[in-house]
Amino acid sequence: MDKWDCRNLRLDGKAVFIAGAGGLGSTIARGVSEAGAKVLLADLDLAAAEKVARTIKKKKGPCRACKIDILNPLQITQATQLCRQSFGGMDVAINCTGINIRKPSLNMTGEDWDRVLDVNLKGAFFFAQCAARTFIRQRRRGKIIALASVLSFFGMENRAAYVASKTGLVGLTKALAVEWAPYHINVNAVAPTFISTSINRETLAGEFKERLIDRTPFRRLGKAQDVVGAVIFLASDASNFITGHTIPVDGGWLSA
Repeated sequence: MDKWDCRNLRLDGKAVFIAGAGGLGSTIARGVSEAGAKVLLADLDLAAAEKVARTIKKKKGPCRACKIDILNPLQITQATQLCRQSFGGMDVAINCTGINIRKPSLNMTGEDWDRVLDVNLKGAFFFAQCAARTFIRQRRRGKIIALASVLSFFGMENRAAYVASKTGLVGLTKALAVEWAPYHINVNAVAPTFISTSINRETLAGEFKERLIDRTPFRRLGKAQDVVGAVIFLASDASNFITGHTIPVDGGWLSA
């Protein structure tokens, strides 16, 4: 009979490649570092990634920063190579990039639509593809984690492109999980509710904020820290038999 080992929930010695140094990405980077991981943090804004990397290194966590465009597979591949060179391999790849253009659907342009779908869905595919190629080349288990959304599961006004992209990401997660299972690659996603970060703090205010809180059984907005535990679980050995799933972190939103 197999014995449960609580160390399975730690990330000690694992090399984690994270794309996106924004509110969620930076918090996740610090969280996985505190769980024992070595971190490569990449962002189109190199200064933002370097700032987070400095905070991690101040706490003696191994961390490097680099610049990538999520729509450039060559740059993503170069980042995976940097991860391997810096930390002796790559064990987990987490995509925290994403954008939203809030606009009534009747006013949305083709350019608006393409921009959101490109970053949130095409970019997610390129990121996962490059990570999978790295894991296969290493001949060892790998974990791919995407950030979906509570809006992957229901609609909301003025967010048609975002909802479409995040719904598509849930389907993409399932498809890649099935296709890459023979390579021992786990592909999962986390679907946060509305998270208050510096980027969207003005949006999540006033009447809209109260509407969100009223819809949430725990009666508050989500915090970036709320997402970290689910990500660490999916990155750890405790989730080795879980693939193709999206875990909501929503304060009960989808159950209400």
